[in-house]
Amino acid sequence: MTLPTLLDIEASGFGRGSYPIEVGLARADGSVCAFLIQPQNEWTHWDPKAELLHGISRSRLEREGYPAIEVARWLNDELAEIGIAYSDSWGYDSTWLSLLFHHAGMLPRFRLEALRSLLDESQLRCWKRTKEALIRERGIQRHRAGEDARLLQLTYLRTRDAGC
Repeated sequence: MTLPTLLDIEASGFGRGSYPIEVGLARADGSVCAFLIQPQNEWTHWDPKAELLHGISRSRLEREGYPAIEVARWLNDELAEIGIAYSDSWGYDSTWLSLLFHHAGMLPRFRLEALRSLLDESQLRCWKRTKEALIRERGIQRHRAGEDARLLQLTYLRTRDAGC
């Protein structure tokens, strides 16, 4: 069985006015890719607490980020064929994904679904414990989109195979 493709988005903060700053994918083969997103002129919301979590400054985004249209094209290129990606924070990630595609002037050629829809009761019971164990074992840097997507994928794999 192939692994589900996981998508994760880091943002400028939470709630009204927040926007995506990094998008990452963990592909079905386990490889990971992530891109920083250049803020649009009207994207002014910035939460210093969010920056403390992800460690990405707004000035870094302005220097190293890719335009929204390039990130949206990349996502469509990556995901159109499989047609689906999963997120553990569907409510937030789907909103930020919509905002990204809106500013790119494009429509996504895939859908984003809640990761929870793939999990059975036994996986849900041991999800948090398994995820925390993987963070410790692998020294995973949290709150970066690519690493978080891969962590979710590894947690899915271990909870599925271990039958915890």
